[in-house]
Formats: sequence, structure tokens, C-alpha cells
Amino acid sequence: MTGVSESLDLPFVATYQGRMLDALGDATRRSVFELLAAGPRSVAEIAAELPVSRPAVSQHLKVLKEARLVSSTAVGTRRVYALDPHGLAAVRGYFDQFWNHALAAFAQAVEQPPEETP
Repeated sequence: MTGVSESLDLPFVATYQGRMLDALGDATRRSVFELLAAGPRSVAEIAAELPVSRPAVSQHLKVLKEARLVSSTAVGTRRVYALDPHGLAAVRGYFDQFWNHALAAFAQAVEQPPEETP
């Protein structure tokens, strides 16, 4: 049995699928990611929105940063986190391949003549 990643041409699966999709596999990290989609925030601002401590938010941000989904900038004495457009583009590219295959399958199904029933 071949998996989806084996049957599609996914050149960056080993690199991005593992890190990025695993990072988003945690509900709290997805919440952090979704907050950052609304705009850059500090650890304190993120922690104020979630039922987790600042150290926990920092650990989740570390995982997201290692997965290249977020980046950080020093602003005075604090770090401000934002979505990393390069990592986001890689995730989108990964999912776009599935979308393209789904559209191709749909087009093929529409173009095939219906089967006749006896």
C-alpha cells in the first residue's frame, strides 16, 4: 500500500511536512499560530489570550520558530513574534499539491461519460 506522500510528487515532504505539520498538530500551538495570523504579538500578549503560562507560550513559540512558521524581532526589551511568510508559503505549497490533484480528479470525473446501467 502506498501512502499519499509516496504517490504524489512532494519534494519537500521530509523537510516541511514533518516539522511544520507536526508543529501545528498541537491544539495550543495552532491557537498561538491563529493569534499571530491576526498580527504580531509578544509572549505576554499571547499568554493573555490563552489559558497557558508565559513559559508554556515561549516553548510553543520555540517549536513554531524551529518549524519556520513564526519569526521574532527584538523590540526594546521584548521579542515580538509574527508568522514567517516563507514557512507559510511552504505549508501552502504542500496543501496546494493536494488541491491540484483534487481538482484534476474532479475534472476527470466530470469529463468521463456516465456508465450505462442495464
